[in-house]
Amino acid sequence: MKRFLILSLCSVLLFAGCNRKAAEKEGEPQAESANKDNLVEMSVSAQQHIGMVVAPAAVTQLNEYLRATGTVQPIDSRIGIVGPLARGRIIQVRAKVGDRVEAGQPLAVFDNIEAGELLSQEQSARADLERLKAQLIPAARQAERSRRLADIGAGAEKDYESSRAEKEGIEADIRSQQALIDGIRQRLRRFGISDDSPRGAFLTPLKAPFSGVVTKAQASPGDVVDAGRDVFTVADLSRVWVQAEVYEKDLGRIRIGQSAYITVDTYPNHPFEGKVAYISDALDPQTRTARVRCEVANHDLRLKTDMFANIELPTKFSKEALAVPESALQQVDGKNVVFIRHSATQFEKREVERGVTVNNQTEIVSGLKPGEPIVTQGAFHLKSILAGGELGED
Repeated sequence: MKRFLILSLCSVLLFAGCNRKAAEKEGEPQAESANKDNLVEMSVSAQQHIGMVVAPAAVTQLNEYLRATGTVQPIDSRIGIVGPLARGRIIQVRAKVGDRVEAGQPLAVFDNIEAGELLSQEQSARADLERLKAQLIPAARQAERSRRLADIGAGAEKDYESSRAEKEGIEADIRSQQALIDGIRQRLRRFGISDDSPRGAFLTPLKAPFSGVVTKAQASPGDVVDAGRDVFTVADLSRVWVQAEVYEKDLGRIRIGQSAYITVDTYPNHPFEGKVAYISDALDPQTRTARVRCEVANHDLRLKTDMFANIELPTKFSKEALAVPESALQQVDGKNVVFIRHSATQFEKREVERGVTVNNQTEIVSGLKPGEPIVTQGAFHLKSILAGGELGED
């Protein structure tokens, strides 16, 4: 009886051991199958066809930028309005819109009516001056003669005083006449007529106040223009404003004096660097935006007025983190995944936890280590294969 019980117990233990080994053997292919579910195969030629890019995951500095669009505008203090100081008629136009001009360059010539009157007054004043100078010569001689006679007692003292007073009166008239001529000359200089200009011509030029570009021209030969009329507008575009509208919620992220990076579609590979020079104190009640102006150097005049521009303004957010390009992340079953290269043709799906995204770079909080080779371009195609679909487009 005792022997029978021992044999029965051994049979039970042997049967249990066999079942455990069988279960272990069945579990091994299941584990291998679970790992294979995360692997994707793609031939080298297929990778080349879709332009796949693989790069090591790296720790980088994430600097956030506020992006806005705007237009190029001239700076108010660098805009000059050119117009006549007196009424006249346009005789010749020498500049048109778009012309680059130098400081002092004549833009137009007009017949200055007031300048003609001033030239006539100057000629009359010069004639009077010469007459007074001619009168001064005998008056000075008479005063000297009267002084000598009075000194030797041959003439009355009062005659000397009278002749001296006459001489001094003529000298005062000469000084007054000379001041009148100087005043007329000064007014003529304002019209562009110098002291060396021919006195028979009443034509005066309208000159550029500084070097720049003519942005407006409102004159034609024969036009009669009044004093104060705007005939030309010249803008110095060596420095310009790039003006944008920034939403109310973003104003706290920028400040006056901070750097700004400008790009335009015309020169995509030529960025311009500037500074925030102005933030409006008033919001547009309709759009809830404020006007922001960035001053940018434009020495080669590549930036044209009213050209559309893209503006990037660095914000206060800055963080060092493990990050991958946004294109490397894919959604599989509602989870964020990346694909890691295991071999030339084999890739592993890896679930990761994402953080902030800044400038198309996404922070990876967990699930990835620095240096692991991840697919940065072409991850969507691997996702398609994993799902049993055909290669699609990113």
